[in-house]
Amino acid sequence: MIYDLHTHSTHSDGMLIPAEVARSAQVKGYLGVALTDHVDSSNIVNVIKANLEFKEWFNKSSDSFKVIVGVEITHVNPNDILGLTNIARENGADIVVVHGETISEPVYENTNKAAIEAKVDILAHPGLITYEDAVLAAQNNVFLEITTRKSHAYTNGHVANMARKAGAKLVIDNDAHGPSDFVGYEKACKIMLGAGLMDSEIESIINNNKYIFEKAFGGKNG
Repeated sequence: MIYDLHTHSTHSDGMLIPAEVARSAQVKGYLGVALTDHVDSSNIVNVIKANLEFKEWFNKSSDSFKVIVGVEITHVNPNDILGLTNIARENGADIVVVHGETISEPVYENTNKAAIEAKVDILAHPGLITYEDAVLAAQNNVFLEITTRKSHAYTNGHVANMARKAGAKLVIDNDAHGPSDFVGYEKACKIMLGAGLMDSEIESIINNNKYIFEKAFGGKNG
C-alpha cells in the first residue's frame, strides 16, 4: 500500500544493515524501500556500489517486497550538487535525494534551489522552502518531501502549503535510521492530515511514492 523512498543503513548513519532496513519496513506494511544513504564526494561511489550489490542479491529472493537504491546528497556546498547528482546517476543510482534546508540542521543556504535546478528526484525535508523554489520544483518535476521524522517534521505544514500554492508534487517518507522510524500507512496518513493535507491530496501523495518507486524499479529491472 505504501513505499518509502528515504531510508538509511549502516553505510551511512543508520542503525541497521540493509537487510534489516528491508525487513523492518516490510513488517510495518511497506511494499518496498529505497536505500538512500548520506553521501558526499568522499563516499558516493562506494555507497552506491555496496547498496546495488545488496539490491541484486535481495530482490532475487523476494517476490513481493523490493529494494531500490538511491543516495541522499547531504550538507555539501550547493555548487557541488549538480556534479554529485550526475555521479550518482552515472554509477547506477535509481533515484537521487538531496538533504534539504531543514530548520533542525545547519544546511547551506540555497541548497533547496541547487537541488531543484539539478533536477533531482526528491528534495527531502525542505524546511521553510520559498514559493519561488516550490514553483521551480513544479516546473522541474522535483518532488518535495513531507517527513515523518520528528526533528524535520516541524515545517511539514509550510511545505504542504507551498506545494499546494505552487502546484508542486509531494511524497511522504520516514527518513528512517532505525526500526522504530517506520511509522506505517495509518500513522503516515495522520501525519499528513496534521500538516493540513486533505484526503484527496494524501491519496495523491501515496500514489506519487508508488509512481517513483515503480518507475525506478522498472527502469532498472524491467
